Amino acid sequence: MEKRVLILHGLGGSDYPHWQAHLAIDLIKQNTPVSFPSLPNRDNPSLQKWKESVKKEIENFKPTVVVCHSLANILWFHLCEELDINLDKLMLVAPVRITCDIKEIKEFFPYPIPQDLKSKEVIMAASTNDPYMNVEEAIRLQSKLKVGMKLLEEAGHINAASGYGKLDCALDWINKEEECEEENH
Repeated sequence: MEKRVLILHGLGGSDYPHWQAHLAIDLIKQNTPVSFPSLPNRDNPSLQKWKESVKKEIENFKPTVVVCHSLANILWFHLCEELDINLDKLMLVAPVRITCDIKEIKEFFPYPIPQDLKSKEVIMAASTNDPYMNVEEAIRLQSKLKVGMKLLEEAGHINAASGYGKLDCALDWINKEEECEEENH
C-alpha cells in the first residue's frame, strides 16, 4: 500500500522554516503523497472545527501516516474515539501538558488519554526543556499511552523558535522505521 502522510500543525500553524514544513517538502521531493492542511482559525482554534476539518481530510486523503505537532497531538487524542482508521504510523511530537492554560486553546483541555491511538506503530518525541511539558509530564503521558519515546536534549518546543528548522529523524522514521536520533540544530 502506498504511503500517504498527513501532517497536522499546532496552534498558530507550522509555516516554513518549521520542521513540519521541511518534512512536507522532503516528502514531496521523494514523491510521497502528503497533505499539510492549514486548520481553520489556527491562532484561535475551535476544537469542533479542527475535528471536522481533520475528519474530512482523513476521509478524502486516506493517510497511512499521521505526524502531529504540539496541539495537533491533543486534537488527535480527542479524535481517536471518533475515527475508524488504522494507520501504519503515528508520530506525536511535543505534546503539551494536560493542564495547559493558554486562553486561546482552553477548550482542548483537559484531554482524554486514548486507549487506542489508531496506529500500528507510534512514537512520541519530547524535549528536556519544553515550556509546555516537562520531562516528568512527558514520561507520565508516554506511560499512559504505552508508546515509545525519544527525548531530545534542550530542544525547547521542537519548533522553529527553538532552533528546529529540520528534523531529519522524522523523515527517516517515516521511511525506514528507525528510532529518531537527535539532530543538530
